[in-house]
Amino acid sequence: MIALIQRVSEASVRVDGEIVGEIGGGLLVLLGVERGDDEAKALKLRDKVLGYRIFEDDAGKMNLNVQQSGGSVLVVSQFTLAADTKKGMRPGFSQGAAPADADRLYQYFSQACADTGIQVENGRFGADMKVSLINDGPVTFWLQA
Repeated sequence: MIALIQRVSEASVRVDGEIVGEIGGGLLVLLGVERGDDEAKALKLRDKVLGYRIFEDDAGKMNLNVQQSGGSVLVVSQFTLAADTKKGMRPGFSQGAAPADADRLYQYFSQACADTGIQVENGRFGADMKVSLINDGPVTFWLQA
């Protein structure tokens, strides 16, 4: 399971022109689910994402996690994160989870984040989404469980 996290000042996702998820400051999480991923990996990744210290403290150092900073999380499914790009000029997607499994684990991950008390917004799994964000920094990290 892969999370590309971006520290944002704001982020939103639209489907058919309608905003389906929107946050102010916090994390945009692009989530990729791979074959073999399960609930245990989702919880491990949730803990890593929510615990990752990429927000500035009073001294300007990246010492705070999203919860400590008072931020929110916008989780957007992104199957292309599981792509194999090692050879050729076209990505391969054989490592990606089957859509039903990916959707289930995407929902599980989002709910597991919300269960910690943090505000969580979502994209719409499988939809053609338009994601807008203001990357704060820019600060972007690739996390894997």
